Amino acid sequence: MRTRLAIFLLCILLASSVLAQTTTTTKSGFFKTSDGVRIHYLEAGSGRPLVFIPGWTMPAWIWQKQIDEFSKRYHVIAVDPRSQGESDQPSYGHLPETRSRDYKELVDQLGLKRPVLIGWSMACGELVKYAEQFGTDNIGGLVLVDGFLADKPSPEMFAGISQWMNQLQQDRQKQADGFVRTMYKKPQPEDYLKRVADASAQVPADTAVVLIYDMFAVRDFSTGLTRLSAMKTNRPVLFIYQPESQPSADYLKSKLGDKLQLERFDGDGHALFVDDPEKFNRVLEDFLQSVR
Repeated sequence: MRTRLAIFLLCILLASSVLAQTTTTTKSGFFKTSDGVRIHYLEAGSGRPLVFIPGWTMPAWIWQKQIDEFSKRYHVIAVDPRSQGESDQPSYGHLPETRSRDYKELVDQLGLKRPVLIGWSMACGELVKYAEQFGTDNIGGLVLVDGFLADKPSPEMFAGISQWMNQLQQDRQKQADGFVRTMYKKPQPEDYLKRVADASAQVPADTAVVLIYDMFAVRDFSTGLTRLSAMKTNRPVLFIYQPESQPSADYLKSKLGDKLQLERFDGDGHALFVDDPEKFNRVLEDFLQSVR
């Protein structure tokens, strides 16, 4: 009996020890940009740096399943872009160029060496603008997740976006609820959907509209893409997308050629890293190994 008890206690101690070694604490931090905006970020783990940037009106914690997984082996930072999450909500600075400068200043302030930058949706264009403005010398790789990238949007797209921008200002919460539900194709818990929608709705309606306009108003990504295509890394850019974003995949392929890796997620929604986190994390890990 005593022997069994001793073995039982030893197992508990070993399990506790393993848990303590694999549980990573996520810290919350802030820094102030050169134009006086306080930016919030989440930070966990150690090692090679990965910077996760969410899309339009989304909070940093939408990457939680990636933070939990990759912080076991990497130094993970997830950012609340200006006017999103817990960051300040200024009335200025919502151009892709300004927001990408925020990310560069975060990288510099944290002293990150050759981070892999991972951007979703709106952040895809912002990261191309990052490469355009600041070059690629301190970029370990770029992961673009289901964003809109093209020479220019069609008139029909602008017409649809204009109507949506008007609706945003009429009923902010209703539009946030509806938009969030369109991001997923796999069932998500109601409390989770409400939490994401509430976070989205915290971004003021006028700011949300300006962000959309500024994203689609970008006419030229060619300089940033040219800089990315000149990187010495074999395939430094990964585009992960779902079928509706095939035109963006084709556009990037035409500009980057063999420097681009494409991964299509059939059956998943816009937030494909939430719909299928295991597959997303596996694809991202493979890419990280290839650009090591």
